[in-house]
Amino acid sequence: MTVGELQDRLMNASLPERTRLLGKVLREARDTDVWKFTSPAEIVARWADLARHLGRRKAFWEFLLDQWRRAGLLGP
Repeated sequence: MTVGELQDRLMNASLPERTRLLGKVLREARDTDVWKFTSPAEIVARWADLARHLGRRKAFWEFLLDQWRRAGLLGP
């Protein structure tokens, strides 16, 4: 799937499908590439649903979001 195809699918997907696809992106893409598809605010807002799709990468994202919160870059 190309970047454009994935962006299109994310834009037009139902909420459960968007969550599943974003979970794959967070799990498989380089962290710097994730921002082509979502935002930190969306990840925080949808964390409860996204977290179950992350596998071993969940700890990485928890650490990153926690550090951003401590730095005042995200809400509580």
